[in-house]
Amino acid sequence: MIILGIDPGTAALGYGIVESSRGRLRAVDHGCLVTSPDTALPERLLAVHALVDELLETHQPAVAAIERLFFSRNAQTAFGVGQARGVVLLAAAQHGVPVVEATPNEVKSAVAGYGAADKEQVQRMVQLVLGMTELPRPDDAADALAIAVWGAHSAREGESGRLSPVMDRAAVAPIARGGSGYERAVREAIAREAAEIRAAKRNAS
Repeated sequence: MIILGIDPGTAALGYGIVESSRGRLRAVDHGCLVTSPDTALPERLLAVHALVDELLETHQPAVAAIERLFFSRNAQTAFGVGQARGVVLLAAAQHGVPVVEATPNEVKSAVAGYGAADKEQVQRMVQLVLGMTELPRPDDAADALAIAVWGAHSAREGESGRLSPVMDRAAVAPIARGGSGYERAVREAIAREAAEIRAAKRNAS
């Protein structure tokens, strides 16, 4: 199954393509569309639509996962994200591709095991879960891959855009449930990260 992850925005739109097969995930493609602030908004939205349309046509994803719009103190940023989301949803509907949505905290919880993970932690987990040789870059593309990972896990759970609480979001280690390659990779990575944190604290003291 192919999943398209989108981190929406008019200034920068990240995308990530992930393949889920036999409980394992791998990165297929990722990148970021950057539009110039000197370009008129209709043309920027047209560029977003053209890119998403091409990704949908090329990769034929079974589902598109997109970040849900959440409250932002920056109204201009919120408007831009909302406009880009609308274009992405339109393109998905034109291709008949179902869409699932997640908040940033839901994505972080699914990928890193807890909703307060920082960008570096999420990137390292995405690298590990997808078997990438390097950290995914740029940030918008890494976020899109994380959203695609969430989408793959959500699809396996068989729910419409909501992720079952497979992992304990308040704890360092996830709940030991399920034996997929994804969940094993997450458990192992979180355990290593916890060990590194403990070692750093000991060295500091």
